[in-house]
This record gives sequence, structure tokens and C-alpha cells, in this order.
Amino acid sequence: MSAATVARPPRVALVLKRSAWDRLMARPDGRMRELMRRADPTVAKVKASHTSHVETVAEVKRALAEAGVRYCVVPRTRAGFDATAFDLVVTVGGDGTLLYASHSVGDQPVLAVNSAPQHSVGFFCGARKGRVREAVASALRGQSKRVLLTRMRVALGGRTVSSRVLNDALFCHVSPAATTRYIIELDGLVEEHKSSGFWIGPAAGSTAAQRSAGGKVLPLGSRELQLVVREPYTPLGEQYQLWRAMVQPGHVLRVRSKCHEARLFLDGADNEVRVALGDVVELSESGEPLTLLGTPARRRWRR
Repeated sequence: MSAATVARPPRVALVLKRSAWDRLMARPDGRMRELMRRADPTVAKVKASHTSHVETVAEVKRALAEAGVRYCVVPRTRAGFDATAFDLVVTVGGDGTLLYASHSVGDQPVLAVNSAPQHSVGFFCGARKGRVREAVASALRGQSKRVLLTRMRVALGGRTVSSRVLNDALFCHVSPAATTRYIIELDGLVEEHKSSGFWIGPAAGSTAAQRSAGGKVLPLGSRELQLVVREPYTPLGEQYQLWRAMVQPGHVLRVRSKCHEARLFLDGADNEVRVALGDVVELSESGEPLTLLGTPARRRWRR
């Protein structure tokens, strides 16, 4: 944000994670309370993470109030929110909260705050608990370092499903135990695959599922998309050329489903797209990069 464009106090959207503690304690079956009573190790960190998150939310609100800006708390819903009314989006949670917000954000800059750094990785968080004030002030002054993150466009049957996929898309059979069958095409090369499905996504997601499935970590500024096939099935020694591939800017990866019931999961499990037999999915670089504040353009990753 420049001084020329913001003659009034900037308008800030504050997107807050709903902690696992809140979600689990709201369940009517009482399971969480019982596990806490037994000091079950599966929930040992849940309360501590929740407490840290609540404290960080208060810290962020204080920083915004001290800066004299108006902010609007945005509830996290499946429908997303309208970001066009805001000059800055601040997310408080972790990378998952940023991913959620990113689907509603066009060219507005985003500052992500890691609210529980002891329990959350927060690769994309430009601030963390205990260090919020200066990060917020820098963002409001337009002085934060910024990086443009490539997002991915996903189309089904020629219709854009999303142009704001930041992390990755998973294409797979509706059942995780079933073989995923599809025909894949890139740069004139066509192959028929059997596998457990595939991951594809921009650089931002290359430290996540892509890497876990055997891909490589890409520089954050890269505009390439990375394809990584999960568990290719080649019982006769077939050699797939498109089981690890890079999709260059301006190029399109096309996939024709041979499954009666397949799914596309975009940036996690909550955004699910049904894919039928014969449907064609197209994946390419989006024309809508995300502006992220405070995050180094080069990230550290232990290989």
C-alpha cells in the first residue's frame, strides 16, 4: 500500500483460525473432554496451542488498535469472504489459515502471523507470536518485504474451477484404496497412467506433499508447476516419462479421467471437486499471483 492510494486509515481484514481445541470441545459426543481427563497423548498439545493462539490474537488486535486502523474480523467459513473492501489481509493461525484466506484474496497483500510457533511450521508467516507489533506497523506503512507467489489455475471441462490454488492439487480416485486411472498430456507427450493419483502445484507447495512424494523444493519465486505421481503402478516394467515433470509458464497439463469417480482436492481436504469418467482437467499457471508480506524470498529447508 502506498501513501497515494491510502489517504484514509487502511481497512484490514483479520482472518482467525478456529483452534483444534475450540472445534473438538464443541463436538456433542464429549470425546475431547474424556481424552483430556485421561491425559491422552493424542491431545496433549491441543490446549497449549489454543492458549498460544488466543494470546496471539489479542496481540494482533492490540497492534492494529495502536496503529489506529479499523479492522474487521472475518469468520472462517467454506464460502470464503470478499477481500475487495480491504487494503490488507492479516491471518492469524498458521499456513492452513493463510491457504484458506488466499482463495478469497486477489491483489491485496497478506501478512500471515504464526500464532503457535511451538506447534506450527508457519513457512509463509511473516510474523509470529511475541513479534507482531513491528510486523504489523511495517505492513501498514508499506515497508514490508514482499514476495509474489505463483498460484495455479484449475479448469474442469473448459470451465475455471479456481485460479487461486497456492499449495497444490491432488487428483485421485474417490477411494484411497483404489487405483487411479487417467490419460495425461504435456507438451505433446501423452501417457496412460495407473497410480495412487498425483500431486501438482506451484512453488509454494513444494515443501509439502510434493516433496514428501519425491518432488524437489522449488525457489519461492519460481513460476513453474511441479507434477509428482504417487506410487506409479508399472507391473510390467513400464517407464512413465510424466511421473515427475515441470509445467512451464504458459504451458498446460491436461488429464482425462478414466475413473468413474475421481476427486480433485485443492489446497487441502475442504475444497473438493468431483471428476467423472471422461472429464478433462487442465492445470496451468494462474495470472493471479499472491502478494505475501514479511516472508523471505528464500526459505530454509532441512533436506
